[in-house]
Amino acid sequence: MRIGRNEPCPCGSGLKYKKCCHGKVEFQPAKEAEQQKVTLKNEIDKLQELAVKKEKSVKPLGVFVFLSTEEGDGWLLEITDMDAVQVADKGEKIDVEVEETPETIEINWTHRFAIRKKKFITTAYADDTETIWDDYPTLSIFAAIKRIRKKFPKELLNSIHIDEDDMSVGK
Repeated sequence: MRIGRNEPCPCGSGLKYKKCCHGKVEFQPAKEAEQQKVTLKNEIDKLQELAVKKEKSVKPLGVFVFLSTEEGDGWLLEITDMDAVQVADKGEKIDVEVEETPETIEINWTHRFAIRKKKFITTAYADDTETIWDDYPTLSIFAAIKRIRKKFPKELLNSIHIDEDDMSVGK
């Protein structure tokens, strides 16, 4: 593999290759899987750290939006079914049930979410309790959802979930 002199240095320094490692080291690119393994669990851990630090962030990734607030709340949002699970509350991490394999991701979603009248609203699956979260960055959340929906065809977004009844033998 040839690296152009004006390309970013593959060592990750952020400098151009010619100003960093060019001529200094023999660069051997790591295998793709070794470069950086992105897993949902790792991303949730990063989100929880942001929430503990009370740093505001809205990050789309695939069909997910990772939300942390200045109040120390953290949420994982899934935009195809508008599911949500809280991963941090007032700067404290919350354990989240995530089963992840290379083929599937299973999450114990605890809430549905919506944005209505510029308010972030969650409804608990357990008891249908509705909570309005004031001062959440709803415009940023809405923009992230819109970007995700533009990126993926509607048919693909609709096909992401598998109904457990469809997995039964003989159907």
